[in-house]
Amino acid sequence: IQICVNKMNDRRRINGPSGGTSAPVYSKYLSKDTKDLSERPSRTRNSNVLRKMFLKTGVTPSASGSAYLELEASKSPHVIAPGLASLSTSGLKLTCTVHGPRPLPKSAPFSPHIILTTHVKYAPFATRRRRGYLRDASERDLGVHLETALRGVIIGDRWPKSGVEVIITILEGEEDQWWGDDIGRGNMGVGEWGMMSVLSGCITVASAAIADAGIDCVDVVSGGVAAVVRPGAQGKQSTMLVLDPVPSEHQEILAASVVAYLTSRDEITDLWVKGEIGHENHRTPNSSFSYEDLADNAVQAALGAHRVLIGALKETADMKMRRS
Repeated sequence: IQICVNKMNDRRRINGPSGGTSAPVYSKYLSKDTKDLSERPSRTRNSNVLRKMFLKTGVTPSASGSAYLELEASKSPHVIAPGLASLSTSGLKLTCTVHGPRPLPKSAPFSPHIILTTHVKYAPFATRRRRGYLRDASERDLGVHLETALRGVIIGDRWPKSGVEVIITILEGEEDQWWGDDIGRGNMGVGEWGMMSVLSGCITVASAAIADAGIDCVDVVSGGVAAVVRPGAQGKQSTMLVLDPVPSEHQEILAASVVAYLTSRDEITDLWVKGEIGHENHRTPNSSFSYEDLADNAVQAALGAHRVLIGALKETADMKMRRS
């Protein structure tokens, strides 16, 4: 008897190539002169203005609650070619479904509170570099932060020995940098800054889906992100603090912060800060802003998302009242 051991491959799908699947970029657009890089998107909004947000609930009838969130994509100031107009865009599209509350299996131990499970997954086509079908470390980190943000919102003792699942699929993820920098045109200090905006959107869309499912909460939670950026060329020490940053629109991002904020209770259920930043009495040489300034501006961004969230929930409530 011959026993064959195969790798864990999904035979039910036709998997794409393991490498990147970016669209071809021809050599005439890869000039080494940085003065010719006019196709880089630039921030046309003021530093305290958020992108336009679209939020709608009830998009998945089979789930207990669902929501869809979309942020306006950045645009290049100069269209280089009709076929390459989408190379510089970077937006965010999220869909969330909530299943439950429903009883746990009989074999599960008794729990006086509801058991919350969060699952965040990028679609394979969500980013310029193709994602796999199994969750990686960054997606698991997003799920942990989302669970922390929602755990302080849901009134868990009303559903003993019950569970609820929050599943978010990222249809289009925020890029970590401009596509020109990705092919080697020199941006130092590049990190996974796109995850910050993704987490902010996940918090807002999950809160809308939970409210659509009719789960009792102390308040609706909204996500906000702020960043300390260096808008000029490298070597300049001028920095500025912006709300709702788009990584592809800035030459360099020094630090960023994401908060999950409860407006009526004035509480923060989750806080994530990344980058070079100091507290109020110890400012870093590269930035004139402190940790407190970054967190306060992230709260202001969360307040802007809260207005859109409340408007979408009121619209859903009015539609349900008309049907009844």
